[in-house]
Amino acid sequence: MSGQVRTAVIGLGRLGYWHAENLATKVKGAQLVKVVDPLEGRAEQVARELGVPGWSKDPREVFEDANIDAVVLVTPTSTHAEMITQAATHGKQIFVEKPITQTVEEADEVIQVLNKHNVFCQVGFMRRFDPAYAEAKRRIAAGDIGKPLYFKGVSRDGNCPPAEFIKHSGGLFLDVAIHDYDIARFLMGTEVETVTATGNVLLHTFMKDYHDVDQAVTTLTFASGAAGDIETMRIAPYGYDIRGEVIGTEGSIQIGSLRHHDVLLLTANASTHDIIPDFPTKFKDAYLLEMIHFIDAVQKRERPACTETDGKIALEIAAAATESFQTAKTVKLDKKVSI
Repeated sequence: MSGQVRTAVIGLGRLGYWHAENLATKVKGAQLVKVVDPLEGRAEQVARELGVPGWSKDPREVFEDANIDAVVLVTPTSTHAEMITQAATHGKQIFVEKPITQTVEEADEVIQVLNKHNVFCQVGFMRRFDPAYAEAKRRIAAGDIGKPLYFKGVSRDGNCPPAEFIKHSGGLFLDVAIHDYDIARFLMGTEVETVTATGNVLLHTFMKDYHDVDQAVTTLTFASGAAGDIETMRIAPYGYDIRGEVIGTEGSIQIGSLRHHDVLLLTANASTHDIIPDFPTKFKDAYLLEMIHFIDAVQKRERPACTETDGKIALEIAAAATESFQTAKTVKLDKKVSI
């Protein structure tokens, strides 16, 4: 495709707005032509702020517009299957925030539609595009730590969403830990074979009403013989703490830190540094880089680095973790697709 990629963003919550802002002001090759949100006045407001020529409350205006090349879907997970189906049926290339759909069965259905209409769907696993994780992948692939043996992931967040969000989130394993499931198979270069998950409600008691937890641990085994563990929680009072580590036969690579700025304050009594407060701060660059990658893929008519298949596999792991937690049993995955 030559020229600008005419793009629309559907869903203008916090993350949808960031994607719209990036597309409107920072992504070379993108032309944001329409924004959509069902909330009265929201799309018009965003269009005015970002200088976008078109706005609507109805996604059909995007799907049925033959002049729009690509759509960015930042809508509730329960709508993803229908939104992807409509976009694909009308020949749009698609970016969708994780998870790709609410269930694995829905993922299978939308992948069939995508294949039928020869369009792709990039899934928003932004950690793959974070410079630190991307460099770790490069170093691991180069053999700098030998053969990967063990993955460790930490996702701690003290910003607990309200009950209304938790009610529709799909649970901690699907909403939060799925990022670690994806980055684990990305860094390890092998598929997950078994999943064992445990969890507790340690602070936010209202989560019991939705059969959710605010702290969990997932243990993984991989097809290569490697293993791993992932710690996920919504009870960290000190900030937004996302880290990873891969231990290999020749060394270890550690990813991420708590430091917001590379400044250390030393006094007579203590040393301190500021802590990353939230995910927008931590992954600001990653959100931009993943959108640059999406637009570049559309222009070159190439499949993106994080596809609908990656989205389905991460969803399968999250579903297995949820099942393991609910049944107190290890769940074995039947992997038909390899990295």
